[in-house]
Amino acid sequence: MLCIFFYSAVLAPCPGPATVIPKPAAIPGCCGGIKPLSNPRSLEACRENATPLSWSSFHPFQIVPGANNHNQVSQGWALPHAMAGCFCCCRKCPRFLSEEDRAAVLADKEIQKMLREQKKQDRREVKLLLLGPGESGKSTFIKQMRIIHGAGYSEEDCKAFTKLVYQNIFAAMQAMIGAMETLQIPYARPENVHHAQLVMGVDAYKVVRLDEPYVSAIGELWRDAGIRTCYERRREYHLLDSAFYFLSNLERIVEDAYIPTAQDVLRSRRPTTGINEYCFSVKKVTLRIVDVGGQKSERKKWIHCFENVIALIYLASLSEYDQRLEENSQENRMKESLALFRIVLELPWFQNASVILFLNKTDILEDKIAHSDLADCFPAFPGPKQDAEAAKHFILEMYTERYKQCSSGRGPSRTSKTRCLYHHFTCATDTQNIRKVLKDVRDVVLASYLDDINLL
Repeated sequence: MLCIFFYSAVLAPCPGPATVIPKPAAIPGCCGGIKPLSNPRSLEACRENATPLSWSSFHPFQIVPGANNHNQVSQGWALPHAMAGCFCCCRKCPRFLSEEDRAAVLADKEIQKMLREQKKQDRREVKLLLLGPGESGKSTFIKQMRIIHGAGYSEEDCKAFTKLVYQNIFAAMQAMIGAMETLQIPYARPENVHHAQLVMGVDAYKVVRLDEPYVSAIGELWRDAGIRTCYERRREYHLLDSAFYFLSNLERIVEDAYIPTAQDVLRSRRPTTGINEYCFSVKKVTLRIVDVGGQKSERKKWIHCFENVIALIYLASLSEYDQRLEENSQENRMKESLALFRIVLELPWFQNASVILFLNKTDILEDKIAHSDLADCFPAFPGPKQDAEAAKHFILEMYTERYKQCSSGRGPSRTSKTRCLYHHFTCATDTQNIRKVLKDVRDVVLASYLDDINLL
């Protein structure tokens, strides 16, 4: 904005000698600021960018004599007092804007203020992407985050999971009944054939209550030796990890006053579809965790979540080494998870993001390794056989090898930062275990965040 000091000599000749006031380096403008006068302009030049003023806008004024001992008083013209010091102003000056233009300027200032505030907010928010194959424990991890860093689960929140628990029980029993026929395992008690038919006649995902005669039928089936044999062969078909837990707690769950416990909530299973975001506040920084469906049909939606990710959390199940995909019964689940891990690491969006690997379901691995040899599915496993610790570190080495392969092929020009891989062995249903792991993850994520905004 250009403002020119108004001299009497510019507008009218002085009737007598007077002190010529030196041109200041800067003068107050009508907009309230101090405007530099590095390139004064004539009245004619200023008119191009100024709102015209009539002579009636001016009033007489006097110039006080200076140190040259002249006593004459020179006459001239000046702007009104409120506009003193200005000759002409840019059209952006609110004094000369129309109501419509003034409103537009104020709106623009408000928008700029909002953008600055949003930028500050964005710098206080850390975006984490939660990826992994289906049933690796991503949703359970989010539930633990809510328990540890969020509002937790009130009694009303827990009640909302009641139907899901019932549905999981029906789905688990129906899966075993179907496998009994496929694996040609006979029922130990003939009457359970009828019970099986009764249970199979229900749409598991429409169940809202668990009443008789279904309660008795499910209880009798679970006690059947044939069903227990079928359960031991669960690697040969798809079965919920929580099947044993819920069926073993059937007596408690069917009570009239039943309210799901925190452990019931953690073990309940509903396939994640679409994209879900959860925000948690940790040390005055908001963690925004984006959870997406792990099934193959859901992965095409992932690409929309890849922008501005500080860290990638990849969940993989330790216990799936002898299992097949739900979507493809011919494909080994762990091999598919390893392939997916490498694909994710090669994506350009994650070249600078920290990678946090959760090798989940340690509890199930420890139970399974005793009767299902890892070497049967991965011959490179050196043993010792039935050793859970050896199995965990062998599986970790397979994931680490994929990471090294991707990192070695990136080249120095692909990124200016060194991407790090952090790993944790986890049991997502164990709150104390996850609490300890999250403390380590928090430190890693906040360090990456501070480094990203150049505070480290």
